[in-house]
Amino acid sequence: MTQTPQLATLYGPVTDDMVLVEDLLESTKKVDLAPLRRMLDHALHARGKRLRPALVLLSGSFGEYDLNRLVPLGAAIELLHTASLVHDDVVDGADSRRGRPTANSVFDNALTVLLGDYMFANAAEMVTRTGSLAVTRLFALALMKMTSGELDQDAAAFDVGKDIQNYLWRIGGKTAALMANATEGGALLGGCDEGMVEALRTYGYSIGMAFQMVDDILDFTGDEAEMGKPVGSDLREGTITLPGLLLLERYPRDNPIKRFILAKRGREERLQEAIEMVRATEVLEVSMEMARGYIRRANEAIAHLPETEAKASLARIGEHVLNRRS
Repeated sequence: MTQTPQLATLYGPVTDDMVLVEDLLESTKKVDLAPLRRMLDHALHARGKRLRPALVLLSGSFGEYDLNRLVPLGAAIELLHTASLVHDDVVDGADSRRGRPTANSVFDNALTVLLGDYMFANAAEMVTRTGSLAVTRLFALALMKMTSGELDQDAAAFDVGKDIQNYLWRIGGKTAALMANATEGGALLGGCDEGMVEALRTYGYSIGMAFQMVDDILDFTGDEAEMGKPVGSDLREGTITLPGLLLLERYPRDNPIKRFILAKRGREERLQEAIEMVRATEVLEVSMEMARGYIRRANEAIAHLPETEAKASLARIGEHVLNRRS
């Protein structure tokens, strides 16, 4: 994979090695069963920024930089992330993601569920190539946390009774757990000492929390063409994220989110009212300040680490998470 200049700057010393992760992911498409091959090609076609594998390699570089162990973990985590999106799209009934048709819209739901299952199993096999029982266990725990977060989100759909603490727990599993798995796992494979492993785990978790918060802000403010989905998609599906929760908390009377949730007719009009009020009040800036707080926590966690190119890249990733537009 050829990295863009932006990603080369972002990932710094591990940029050239990211091609090894991409090659390993590409190899998963080489299966004898033609229908499965077509489905894997579709699911893995959109490459994205590969942030999670980059975090694995950057974290591993603080110790013994063994690509024979780090690359399989990076590819496994990316494959797990992609498989979870495949299943999410089935659950949500989504027709597109990032402007491309979802697997479930091209194939049927039953086949797409099996595709996700295959990818989960493939990811699990990959992570065993690290030769580390501790890292394999971390990977399994991350998958459990992700599933719990997603179950909680789906169970809480159209529920205005959830609070911000519940939201933080949910995204801690749904998004941050896998980022933490990337940095902690990379550090463990590098043979880093206990303090460094914990610092990198805290960094990854904090980056993941901020990443999801910015994602939830962009759902109200982003450009539809860049995001590949309509503004307000989460709320339309009943998922009340941080800006919406803050709006409910700060403006409990005659709240447009409540009106949208309770409406039996005119739902699109109520949705637009909710989006406009979120944009017109302070809740977006409060949400962004919470995201900044997690980035500060991430930077504080790694402050004592050696001043290397990898550390500079980790700091740039924090800035990128806050400033991204999609």
